[in-house]
Amino acid sequence: MSDTQTPAPGTALDLRTLTHVAYGLFALGFLTSGFLGIATLAAVVLMYLKRSDAAGTVYAAHFDWLLRTFWWALLWLAISGLALVIYIGWIGVVATVVWGLYRLIKGWLSLMEGTAPTTYA
Repeated sequence: MSDTQTPAPGTALDLRTLTHVAYGLFALGFLTSGFLGIATLAAVVLMYLKRSDAAGTVYAAHFDWLLRTFWWALLWLAISGLALVIYIGWIGVVATVVWGLYRLIKGWLSLMEGTAPTTYA
């Protein structure tokens, strides 16, 4: 199974480029603290649309990695938002931001190496 795909001239971007675009959009939304949150949503939509094309490649693992990062971060930010009522939610927000940044960097570095992101390595 090949992890790289070369598109014919004039066709859609290859999966490696699309995965870099998804990481870039995710990072843009993350680094602007939600100001450009539409970029993160665009990355999620892109990954769901191209998920079937990536099946069976190393890029499928990257799509799953970023999608899990998005949904878990959203859950923990929502819980932390509720905990702000009792003034401890900021701890959860900080922990979620650090965790999200870690996963973004680790996943993108794995993509540059041509490997799937791993939880334990």
